[in-house]
Amino acid sequence: MKTITVPAKEQLSTDSQTIFDQIQKKLGKVPNLYRTIGYSAPALKGMLDYEATLTSSSIFTAKEREAINLVVSQVNACNYCLAAHTAIAQMKGFTKEETIQIRKGISKDIKLDAIILLAKSIAENKGQADVTLTDNFFAAGYDEPALIELIGLITLRTFTNYVYAATEIPIDFPAADPID
Repeated sequence: MKTITVPAKEQLSTDSQTIFDQIQKKLGKVPNLYRTIGYSAPALKGMLDYEATLTSSSIFTAKEREAINLVVSQVNACNYCLAAHTAIAQMKGFTKEETIQIRKGISKDIKLDAIILLAKSIAENKGQADVTLTDNFFAAGYDEPALIELIGLITLRTFTNYVYAATEIPIDFPAADPID
């Protein structure tokens, strides 16, 4: 099997290099996963544009988005995204134990529980969520726009999960603890 490596900035298109400069300014580094997605400037730009749109006008809070990222990455067994989003979730205010519980599909908060259980079901069942979980999501106060945005968030995280699964590039974040 061909080994996919994390590219050096100079190996990529000028479009990807320009995007890397923006990421470097914002994050202080260009994570290996972003560098690898940079093999395709349109894929990297599309992913980052969607993330930016969600950050600026999401129905879900930053903590809720991180919970979605964690549970979807757990379903997809993506060690890279679990490492990255565990670190980010803790920066957003979750404890280490809460990140582990979320990965298991558990939250003490009723609204967050409705979100993560539905996200988990959608990810596990390729979109065919358990109807009870969809009903619980709506009963928790969410509406159709929230459902569509949730599916978008799941799709975005699944994209990065699949990039890692296909490349197994080095993880440049502290490893997430395993769960039982």
